[in-house]
Amino acid sequence: MHKLALNKPDGRELWLYSRNPINQGMAAPSPFAEPLQANPHLRWHPLRGEWITYAGYRQGRTFMPPPEYNPLAVTINAENPTELPQGNWEVAVFDNRFPSLSLTAHSEPELIVPTRPAIGKCEVVVYTQQADSSLGALPLSHIELLLQVWADRTVQLGQHPAIQFVLPFENRGVEVGTTLHHPHGQIYAYPLIPPVPAGMQQQALEYYLKNGRGLLESLVLKELDDAGRILYQGQHAIAFVPVCARYPYEVWVAPILPVPTFANLNNDQRSDLARALKTVLMKYDGLWNRPFPYLMAWYQAPTDDQPHPECHLHAEFYPPYRTAEKLKYLAGTELAAGFFAMDALPEDKAKELQAVKVDIENRL
Repeated sequence: MHKLALNKPDGRELWLYSRNPINQGMAAPSPFAEPLQANPHLRWHPLRGEWITYAGYRQGRTFMPPPEYNPLAVTINAENPTELPQGNWEVAVFDNRFPSLSLTAHSEPELIVPTRPAIGKCEVVVYTQQADSSLGALPLSHIELLLQVWADRTVQLGQHPAIQFVLPFENRGVEVGTTLHHPHGQIYAYPLIPPVPAGMQQQALEYYLKNGRGLLESLVLKELDDAGRILYQGQHAIAFVPVCARYPYEVWVAPILPVPTFANLNNDQRSDLARALKTVLMKYDGLWNRPFPYLMAWYQAPTDDQPHPECHLHAEFYPPYRTAEKLKYLAGTELAAGFFAMDALPEDKAKELQAVKVDIENRL
């Protein structure tokens, strides 16, 4: 993997990645001339026992641009500056102009609940220069590169003493809130372990201390033995509809043997994980022959320089699903109570996805 670090005129950082050497001498453009001076803060929610971040300036961010407007377009000129330069890069990462977390956050307000600066970092990950492509349409070697990029950003962000957890994710489709058309994801680096991964880690740690092996590792072995919900099985990676799915068409993608973070993947694991990921994405799009909306979240170990044998790198996909002629989203019991009510069996949805034939060597 090759990497080039640049700085934008408004002070934000840009990293370009490629499988081949990157041409030097590129300048980092920006639609903005001056720094935003972002200063988000956290407020404590006493009833839920969790922190919430506040960044009012995000009301002015780009939202639902028309199809002809693409602020991530790589073709630039003096009258229409964009976020990315021309050049032979393949994946780009840059600081979000409107972050919910900032390493320069300071001076939190005094309120009736505890507050603190929202220290952290929010980055945009552009998967490809092809504006009309998607993650699932990329060649396997390009997806492997993206896995390396996620590893590099996890290591670099995790070196900051304030960062405790790094979460790569993607919202795909207007149905789940995408605000830009170019295929891209995001990375949030948090000053604490957020509630969902914190709960998952606690369950995994208790299981590991009791059984001497990872919780997800054990579940993966049971899924392999059952075989009824598997979408991809390779020598080193697996994709399956979990037996405990909370969403129809929910899918998990993971290395079979536990590794704590992207940075701990070896070459064989990374290659097979790319095949598992591409298989799932192609099956999603092939299910109804349309771009399939989803939230993809990658869970990995905290960045606290401690060993985490209980942690097992994996992705979870949460898609809305079609019932008759509509898409179903979270309802009151899920949003208000956190109690998921499923009206579809994981086994049935796994069969639908298993029936979708895909060719993951597809170069389109």
